[in-house]
Amino acid sequence: MTDVLDYYRQPGLITGPGPYASHLDHLPTDIGALCKIVQGVTIHIFWAERYGLKLSEERKAEVELRTLPRRLERTLELDQRPLTEERSLEKKLVGNCRDFSVLLVSILRHQGRPARARCGFGTYFLPNHFEDHWVVEYWNELQKRWILVDAQLDPFQCKAMNIPFDPLDVPRDQFIVGGRAWQMSRREGADPDTFGIFDMHGLGFIRGDFVRDVASLNKVELLPWDCWGIIEKPALDDPADLEFLDTLAGLTCMDVPDFATVRQLYETDDRLRVCGQFHSYTQAGMETVQIPI
Repeated sequence: MTDVLDYYRQPGLITGPGPYASHLDHLPTDIGALCKIVQGVTIHIFWAERYGLKLSEERKAEVELRTLPRRLERTLELDQRPLTEERSLEKKLVGNCRDFSVLLVSILRHQGRPARARCGFGTYFLPNHFEDHWVVEYWNELQKRWILVDAQLDPFQCKAMNIPFDPLDVPRDQFIVGGRAWQMSRREGADPDTFGIFDMHGLGFIRGDFVRDVASLNKVELLPWDCWGIIEKPALDDPADLEFLDTLAGLTCMDVPDFATVRQLYETDDRLRVCGQFHSYTQAGMETVQIPI
């Protein structure tokens, strides 16, 4: 376990703050206080109007900022004050659930605390629906367990959706990681069309979140519309691929007790590994992104 925790204490390709590291110094260590900081500098693209902010197309494009240095750069362009100072609505950086999660993960890693972003589905956005979503999983040393935290859920959202749990300790039946969603749909009779967002749903969509979760477990936390490897296969009819994903789901369906095997599979199988380049399917069309990003 020590090696695993050491791995998640270190920043990765996306979460390393680069030249903006000093802005993460001297932040509080309390998880609730850190979530408040994340919420104080970030506004969700799909919630903005409910807060009273109408976004221009230019501002909406901030959701395409992939790496933490680019997001911190833009955050400070909007408002140069320390991150501990809550921004007005128009000065908050536009993002989505993935961006709330990546910022919290980066802060925790900067503090030397094991943390990782998880991609999957929330049960708490719409009735009888599993909504495409990201949260944070951090290691609680006192309790000796990985705890899920939804850094997006501020008091306004909790009230609007009547959230029945503490966002700082999300129950595992309320946020379903990608591998668990795959198991539910493949083996347990769950309807794949109840997993997704907007008009995007089904087993192929679940596969995308599942593989993004595996990449995130390997510290490559890409955007929700970034695609590569097995995600881009048009059909789900290859027996070898299905068997491979079934096995992988069993390894990643909860808090990943056999991380060494997951790490080895990711590093050795091009169906999973992000390498060389990948495709990003934005509103403007498909873009080919080169690594390093």
